[in-house]
Amino acid sequence: MKQKIGVYICHCGGNISDYVDVEKVRQAVIDEPGVALVENTMFACADSNQKKMLDDIKQQQLDGVVVASCSPKLHQPTFQSVVERAGLNKYNYIHANIREQVSWPHSDDKAGATAKAIQLVKAAIAKVRLAESIEPMQIETEQAVLVVGAGIAGMKAAIALAKTGTQVYLIEREHFIGGRIAQWDVLCTTDETGKELVTRLYNEVKACKNIVLFTGAEMIENHGSKGNFKISIRIKPRYIQKHCNDGRLQKAIEVCPVEIEDEFNFNITKRKAIYHNFPSEYPHAAVIDMEHCTRCGECLKICDQINLDQEEERLELKVGSILVATGFDPYEPVEGEFGYQAFDNVVTLPQFKRLVANSEHKLYWKGKRVRNIGYIYCVGSRQTNGDNKYCSRYCCTSTIYAAIKAGEKIKDLNHFHFTRGIRTYGKQEVLYHEASLQGQLFFQSPDDDLPKVETKNSKTIIKVNDLLSLNHSIETEVDLVVLVTGMVPRHNNTVSEILKIPKGRDHFFNEIHMKLRPVETVIDGVSIAGCCQGPKNVVESINSALSAAIKCYSLVSQSHLQVEPIVAGVDEQLCEWCGLCADSCPFDAIHMSQTPAKQTALVNEAVCKGCGMCLPVCPTNAIQLNTYSDPEIESMIQTLASDL
Repeated sequence: MKQKIGVYICHCGGNISDYVDVEKVRQAVIDEPGVALVENTMFACADSNQKKMLDDIKQQQLDGVVVASCSPKLHQPTFQSVVERAGLNKYNYIHANIREQVSWPHSDDKAGATAKAIQLVKAAIAKVRLAESIEPMQIETEQAVLVVGAGIAGMKAAIALAKTGTQVYLIEREHFIGGRIAQWDVLCTTDETGKELVTRLYNEVKACKNIVLFTGAEMIENHGSKGNFKISIRIKPRYIQKHCNDGRLQKAIEVCPVEIEDEFNFNITKRKAIYHNFPSEYPHAAVIDMEHCTRCGECLKICDQINLDQEEERLELKVGSILVATGFDPYEPVEGEFGYQAFDNVVTLPQFKRLVANSEHKLYWKGKRVRNIGYIYCVGSRQTNGDNKYCSRYCCTSTIYAAIKAGEKIKDLNHFHFTRGIRTYGKQEVLYHEASLQGQLFFQSPDDDLPKVETKNSKTIIKVNDLLSLNHSIETEVDLVVLVTGMVPRHNNTVSEILKIPKGRDHFFNEIHMKLRPVETVIDGVSIAGCCQGPKNVVESINSALSAAIKCYSLVSQSHLQVEPIVAGVDEQLCEWCGLCADSCPFDAIHMSQTPAKQTALVNEAVCKGCGMCLPVCPTNAIQLNTYSDPEIESMIQTLASDL
């Protein structure tokens, strides 16, 4: 039991002390058993205070430390590092959160906030009094990384990792790499096309000998943990030899009787059931869409490189870290939303961009000439009556740039933008200025009075009460309505269930902390990059990919890793193996072990996350959690109850 505990109570520059009587808290805990030192500090995390804490621990030989300050997500590692530098085991440090849990939620009740802060600090002292010194576990590391998704983020991360000498496995669920960027023509501000960017990255991937690329590959199982993931991959066949790309294959495509909507062009064109990759997609190998193939055999009569009986393959990979870059889907408007599917001249922004990319000097939609285009912004983003409350960020820039480029390519177009406020942030503001100088018109509606799309006398009309002209009611006749759709998470993203990656309120993958740990997830060893964690433009996606690559490299660059020892432990004398703990474990970390005497539960410490789900279901109380043992928790409860 600790006899010399140091307690530091932070003002947090007023964030705490404006609502909590910090001096009263200090006076209330100074006589707690085992407390040798209690001090107030303006900023506990400041370098000057960290140095003082270090000196106090050494000079006064403190055996336990409590800091009452902000969220442990921010600075618990900071203070654990301080006590370690002072020669104290870091698990003899306890953090009390009196900002997020006290001063902020109780800012209207200073007396109540102070009383609650006293309770939390006393409880932390009670816990550190019984804290035990434990050491991190060492595990061997597989020095390889799995990158899931071969869009620009995935490819850029794979290239960066490969350049460090790391073995990289890059898997892509589709048969072609490039992700969404492969579908775009000219990219914003760079004038580089999606095809050029994808080609450049693909050539770099091919040039890296330690990158192994699998297309048509999908993760189906995961076992293990940080440092030792065992991944099962399913690889779908192409039904055509990869090297086959000659004239016979092109004739086989021509004779195929099946035509389906082409998802690459967002269903505005048709393709065959057997098809080549598109100009901006790689690898250069054809594929047969067996979901729509009728097995008529016409292609077999022409090309002997086609094999309709190819079977899928299974592959087992061992990696030390996983980087997920599975991208996004464009929002699909519901039927009737701004006339979508109700009127035949309402399209989405991705469809419009493909339409312009496939047009020459004039623009046609369903055989009709297009001259006047109306863009309705924030479709699927900033929803007042839907789930997507977030701004997709890239849409304003992408739309204005697409309109500028469409005007350069097709000279007789008129552009009408119906916005809810333009968000071309940073240097992209120049695009808004350029579009305005070109004569493109911008209207703005409030959130509770959105534009309306109607038909009058076979003409399509967009109506808006324009804030920029003092709520003047404006009607604009257009030939084509373009719905500026935002980003949403992938609809079929089984990776999240397999890896148990948490999602935020926006349903994108959730990082631990947007500033301090922006690409890490709560699943150790799993990082995220690109638009799978939220809307991003190309530059932002690449930056996050490089950041995630560095994080993955930090794990696999060593032969051994230290793992948090906050895991469950089994008392074999008390355990009678009922299996309830194994059933309750969300990480599959508990299994039955046969000892000479009896069957008992065995915890895989490398897999256990210390969540504690197994503790309450054990009928014999045979499982305890390091640093959260029954005596520690009970002492905290008794302390809290005694002050009621």
